Amino acid sequence: MVEPSNIEEYVKKEDFDPSTSSGQVRKEGDWKDKLKNFIESKYFVLVVIILLSIIAYSLGRISGLENKRPEVKIISENLGEVKGVSSAEQAPSTTNSSEVVVGSKNSNKYHYPWCAGAKQISPQNLITFNSIGGARAAGYTPASNCKGLK
Repeated sequence: MVEPSNIEEYVKKEDFDPSTSSGQVRKEGDWKDKLKNFIESKYFVLVVIILLSIIAYSLGRISGLENKRPEVKIISENLGEVKGVSSAEQAPSTTNSSEVVVGSKNSNKYHYPWCAGAKQISPQNLITFNSIGGARAAGYTPASNCKGLK
């Protein structure tokens, strides 16, 4: 058991915070004091500069991601006239650009004009059809590497 004369050695009256009713022990270096000391220190400016640079970098990355997406451009190209049909027999060009398909003289496959296979066809071998039905009537079948063909 501890003798009353030794109690003053371990516990001092000033260690208790009188503002609390529960009598909690006041810690040396209260958080408010620590914050005040940190703000007044030479490291505060360094920490603020580092945090601001991280925030600015993050905002730049976020805004840069929005600009990377390319715009979708619809380019209407004149691919030539349909072989085997005279210009007098051709219907007025009211066809949808999505219905136009192209094929090659050397193949029996048809493609949309924007497909990779259609871009490899040389201009002298290129045949343009106003519809998928026209390409099928000419004996052409859809290319397997062109998405969306039936």
